[in-house]
Amino acid sequence: MAEIRKHVAFAGKILIIGFGAVGQGTLPLILRHIDVPKRNIKIITADEGGREVAREYEIPFQVEPLVRENYQHVLERELSAGDFLFNASFDVSSLALIEYCAERGIMYLDACIEPWAGGHTDAAVPIGRRTNYAYREDALALRSRFPNGPACVLMHGANPGLVSHFLKQALLDINCDTGANLPEPQTREQWARLAMALNVKTVQIAERDRQVAARRKEWAEFANTWSSGAFVGESLQPAELGWGTHERHWPKDGTEFGFGCGASIYINRPGCMTRVRSWVPNEGPYHGWLISHGEAHSIPDYFTVRENGRAVYRPTCYYAYHPCDDAVLSLHEMIGHNFTMQARTRLLRDELVEGFDELGVLVLGHAKGAYWYGSQLSIHQARELCPHNNATSLQVNSAALGAMIWAMRNPHAGIVEPDDIDFRTVLEIARPYLGPVVGVYSDWTPLAGRGTLYPEDIDRQDPWQFKNFLV
Repeated sequence: MAEIRKHVAFAGKILIIGFGAVGQGTLPLILRHIDVPKRNIKIITADEGGREVAREYEIPFQVEPLVRENYQHVLERELSAGDFLFNASFDVSSLALIEYCAERGIMYLDACIEPWAGGHTDAAVPIGRRTNYAYREDALALRSRFPNGPACVLMHGANPGLVSHFLKQALLDINCDTGANLPEPQTREQWARLAMALNVKTVQIAERDRQVAARRKEWAEFANTWSSGAFVGESLQPAELGWGTHERHWPKDGTEFGFGCGASIYINRPGCMTRVRSWVPNEGPYHGWLISHGEAHSIPDYFTVRENGRAVYRPTCYYAYHPCDDAVLSLHEMIGHNFTMQARTRLLRDELVEGFDELGVLVLGHAKGAYWYGSQLSIHQARELCPHNNATSLQVNSAALGAMIWAMRNPHAGIVEPDDIDFRTVLEIARPYLGPVVGVYSDWTPLAGRGTLYPEDIDRQDPWQFKNFLV
């Protein structure tokens, strides 16, 4: 078990909306590390899942799904200025909750920006508008209405969230290890200039989940180490990525958004049909899915250098995800059934018997080539550190706790993203729950191992071109 230390005292109410893997696994962390009376915490969720966990900690638990018609009534009943809404739900509009909280002085945190149910696949909405890029732009647009509003932290779990802090630490490591020895950045502009000076071309969020359950995936079942519904939702969104200024080859079916910050593009096919090459220390090279995530937009936007209004530097950035093997089988089955999700789902947690989740940032193109920095948390370590978690959920929940504590310490910060938050604060709070946190250099490139049996259309002059990563 990690050290029990109170990081902040909080006198207001905490309402947890949704109580799946994130809600259940974060509750014991909140009670350990935030000095708040149990009577001030309440859970409202869409189903009975997790009731026994709430009972264990003596926290009120209420089944009351939030929908368009009732969310304002529920929040008015439960919260007032100075309170905290922890949004761990699925199929509840994050934008609606963010706006409500900002108007009323209620602090807020979510792990991703969600639409109302069906929003990810609503064919009546243009493809570019049902992307994480569009959801992020809509959320950030609220900043102008609430410039001095309550702390509302967007998209802060493991990824998006923790990986933004991993990236800053990785850049400091590369700065030192390459002998560049540039001053540590203090502003957004300085961070972007550092990445530019180090010649960082690509940032992959590289994750390989190798946790194994005693009972394997069954037919017509979606099994996963975190929310199956949320995973399917983002898998069916278009593949989205931050588009670097070094890129020379426009991808087939690649499309610009035509609005917003302009840091990203999307590919006109779902992420679950788009695979990319990547690398993590224990697994080595692997093929992952380019799954749509918020950090694929916030990171390249944050690290853009502009001169005279023109972007002169920006890294390419995207998520290269290989889920646990049972989730892979589940994803293949879902795709084969005309992208229709299985009726039954199973959260793999208590029945996991072996394995770990290797999650980090793979920073590419600098003088040392490739540098992976991240967490290598095993299922056994996760169980020792905190109950009601597996390796995947604890990486998410410890980072969410860090952002929650940061918000409580900065209650008038307004609407912020992970990249806006002090990275050392979150890493300090989350690190005791992340298992080994390591930085590893590699000579791997996406051209490694390419044979001559089947000639490929690749760019050998610059291995860091996105076309070389596509499978």
